[in-house]
Amino acid sequence: MKLINKIILRIFKKGYELYWKSIYNSYREKYNLHSSFKFNGTNILMYGDGEIQCSESSYVGHYSTIQSSKNYKVSIGHHTSISHNVRIYTSSAIPDQDFMKDTLLSKQGDVIIGNGVWIGANTFINPGVIIEDNSIIGANSVVTKNVEKNSIVGGVPAKLIRYKKNINA
Repeated sequence: MKLINKIILRIFKKGYELYWKSIYNSYREKYNLHSSFKFNGTNILMYGDGEIQCSESSYVGHYSTIQSSKNYKVSIGHHTSISHNVRIYTSSAIPDQDFMKDTLLSKQGDVIIGNGVWIGANTFINPGVIIEDNSIIGANSVVTKNVEKNSIVGGVPAKLIRYKKNINA
């Protein structure tokens, strides 16, 4: 019985991996993803009628979502690490409105993530945000404003913690 369970589990696991591989291949066909861009896990969602560009040697982790609305784009630089459960949106509802109305107002804008950026787990990146090169976004952050080069930010909303030291060492 243990052998049968192991075989069934292996078959299920292989099927699960093939399923996600086919989903990720469809993203590669629809969006501009460098061949070395890595889907580092499962349940990663990319959707929308806008552009998504991901450069070489970058990755996105488990359960992350990248959304790009029509006429907007998400651009991810090279050597950028996006942890698990990260949300990146080019469109989001404006909070100061009556949510009982049929038509809701939304904030929209490109999201540009530079080179060598590290984004911690459970982070939300709002529409219209630019994260400059070599920056770190701490885990559990909500990024509502642009992030300067070589900075470390974190919190809700994300604020500057400090600039990197000895980056040329």
